[in-house]
Amino acid sequence: MGKQIADYAVVGDGQTVALVARDGSVDFLCWPRFDSDSPFNAILGDDSHGHWRIAPAAGDGAAVERRYAGDTLILESLWSSPVGRVRVTDFMPPRPNDSDAPSTLIRIVEGLDGAVPMRMSLRLRFDYGSMSPWSRPHDNGVLCEIGPNQVVLYSPLPVALGDAEGMLDFTVAAGERQVFALGYTAAHCAPAPRPDAARALRDTDRYWRDWMRRYDKRTPWDVAVKRSLLTLKALIHAPTGGLLAAATTSLPEAPGGSMNWDYRYSWLRDATFTLTALLNAGYQEEAKNWSDWIKRAIGGDPDKIQIMYRLDGRRHLGEWEAGWLPGYEGARPVRIGNQAAGQKQLDVLGELVDAMHFSRRAGLDTQQRALEVEAVLIRHIEQVWDRPGSDIWENRGEPQCYTYSMAMAWVAIDRHLHGHDSADRLDQDRRDTLTALAQRIHDTVCEKGFDPKRNSFVQAFGGDALDASLLLLPLVGFLPVSDPRIAGTIAAIEAELVEDGFVRRQKAPDAGAHEGSFLACSCWLAQCMVLQDRRDEARATIDRIVAVSNDVGLLSEEYHVGERRLLGNIPQALSHLGLINAVLDYCGEGISRTR
Repeated sequence: MGKQIADYAVVGDGQTVALVARDGSVDFLCWPRFDSDSPFNAILGDDSHGHWRIAPAAGDGAAVERRYAGDTLILESLWSSPVGRVRVTDFMPPRPNDSDAPSTLIRIVEGLDGAVPMRMSLRLRFDYGSMSPWSRPHDNGVLCEIGPNQVVLYSPLPVALGDAEGMLDFTVAAGERQVFALGYTAAHCAPAPRPDAARALRDTDRYWRDWMRRYDKRTPWDVAVKRSLLTLKALIHAPTGGLLAAATTSLPEAPGGSMNWDYRYSWLRDATFTLTALLNAGYQEEAKNWSDWIKRAIGGDPDKIQIMYRLDGRRHLGEWEAGWLPGYEGARPVRIGNQAAGQKQLDVLGELVDAMHFSRRAGLDTQQRALEVEAVLIRHIEQVWDRPGSDIWENRGEPQCYTYSMAMAWVAIDRHLHGHDSADRLDQDRRDTLTALAQRIHDTVCEKGFDPKRNSFVQAFGGDALDASLLLLPLVGFLPVSDPRIAGTIAAIEAELVEDGFVRRQKAPDAGAHEGSFLACSCWLAQCMVLQDRRDEARATIDRIVAVSNDVGLLSEEYHVGERRLLGNIPQALSHLGLINAVLDYCGEGISRTR
């Protein structure tokens, strides 16, 4: 077996991130932004599909330990070999909010003991691994151009260029320091300048530490929460405020399977989860930017609202397959884009209204426009609340009336009714109409979405399957956790969907060949346990989630209990959001999502 998903760390500049493997190879990096083409695709194939490796030369028995430098996104890899020790420091200086500003990945190699033979290899492959750029020597390094892209490698020593690959063997002795930098600019611009690495490192360190100082909570899981917050910050597109769902595409949810999706976009479903986590942690500016992004993205036609958008709010996410890439561990197809953007998911409308309500409660949004947008959404929900749609997991099967989705329609009406004070009150006729509708939706969900034989809510009207999204019902205030129907639902999910303390989204058809447990769902269970005053069990659940993060504290989408490893795209925003909210709820530091 090759590299694990857990082998990857990230460094970023506010507009993109690089995935750095334990073996010192940058295996995925989209330029100029998160959802752009990647010239490094080894994570979805092999070295021939693009990589940039700096590590001890093969065969010297070197071992590596990694960490982030304190509360930063500066990665330090300490290599120990029989002939000495060397440290490689990887980071990306934060980029100005300018589409033409250069993006630079800097890698500093420092000798600590002895003299260690090192090897640097660079292979750029654009169009997701299929196209070699034009390459020529440039200032000890390499200048590469293809289409709209220009990449320059700055090296301290002359790089040998052959077969569209740059190679350099060198030795670093104790006290020596060699700096490599890879810069991206648009092809019509001048090449990225050679950076002042020492100054860039100081500025980058200060940037991250200053940002992290705004967090002042104290919890039993401070290290994990801080790393989750830093990861979320790394996934926020600084110019627009849009939050990336994950940094990668097509890392499989089931080993060797076809559940491989592109998550490099912004999901509206994450709206209130994101606001809750950011506000609970004290990050008002990022929360407001996200709230503003949402209002811009959805536009003025509620029937055309999508479940996801590009980071700049664009709507077109056409899905296609990169057939030349073999996929991570052979999991195919490798997908670019996401056709699920066209699905109709009722719960997203509820999330939007809930997010707007939450923003007002937090003092983020007092604009009349927000109230007008909310009113338009409510009128649309009145028309469509009982129509079949897709579920929150984006199943591509036939539309159904999903229990959680219908409950979120109730959430929307409920928040709208309770979000109007005397200054913007509804007239009495309108209030009466919406009050009656909220009751009708609530009664319908309780009648058609609850199975008395199982004493549990079920995934969809008329069915009998469980779904972990039902754990959200008490968290959004649909019914109190003390209600026997909610207690029965939580108990049923624990009995049927929990494996070794981790929660599956749905029941697996056959053990051993199924997807992993969904980490965000495990966080939701911990929050339910807190509400039920099962604090010891909640703490144990949070401990388990933290324990499966990788060596630098990152979480992917899922954890495969049978194979004891992370699965799915990494780092996954919803997993880190879930962890932050679960921890702060446990510690009594959270703002409830209920009204």
